[in-house]
Amino acid sequence: MTTREARGLTVESDEESKVERYLQQNPDFFERHHALLARLRLPHARSAATVSLIERQVEVMRERQSELEGKLAEFVRIARANDALADRVHRFTRRLVVASTRADVVHKLETSLREDFDAFHSALIVVAGNEAGLGPAFGRFARVHAADDRDLRSFESLFASGKPRCGQIRDTQRAFLFGNDASEIGSVALIPLGERGALGLLALGSADRDRFHPGMSTEFLARMGEIITDALAARA
Repeated sequence: MTTREARGLTVESDEESKVERYLQQNPDFFERHHALLARLRLPHARSAATVSLIERQVEVMRERQSELEGKLAEFVRIARANDALADRVHRFTRRLVVASTRADVVHKLETSLREDFDAFHSALIVVAGNEAGLGPAFGRFARVHAADDRDLRSFESLFASGKPRCGQIRDTQRAFLFGNDASEIGSVALIPLGERGALGLLALGSADRDRFHPGMSTEFLARMGEIITDALAARA
């Protein structure tokens, strides 16, 4: 590109900016120049034809309306999903509140995860020293491990953060949590229980690799962790 061409582009851009500023400062310009408005033609957004400025404005407004309707529909979808999730958490909370013993808490926890959240792959790991009163509640879903257990120590970063974590985990961790079902697990949600995981952790697994991912909100998972911790502590 030559200097002259570059200078020409600069002048053209400057003139366009002046026109734009003038029209912004004088929005009634076309009301005072109806003949000019009638002669203006613009290319159609989706064809080779030309349309009047007014027709193009109507088209732009329709496109904006369609975009806003799409956003509104998405907001409604998210709101409904949040309402449904809040309702499930409410049912979950009520189940644990009415549990009479710690063993009953564990039983109702497993039942709620399966029936209310479709969490057919879940594991409750309790740190040794916190199992009093749990009795025969342990089995495939819940089990006790010493705090210095090598497999449990692999979750130290989770316990240190004190916050739920979602996404992928190491093969050894998946095998530790889900045993023979480990190969079916595509994504995992981990919820530390108690201060720095003092009580243990709850793991939820899904065959869907996108069910639990790092970008998802963990607010409800954190609340569930607090409810579980409080329910077990209240019946120690």
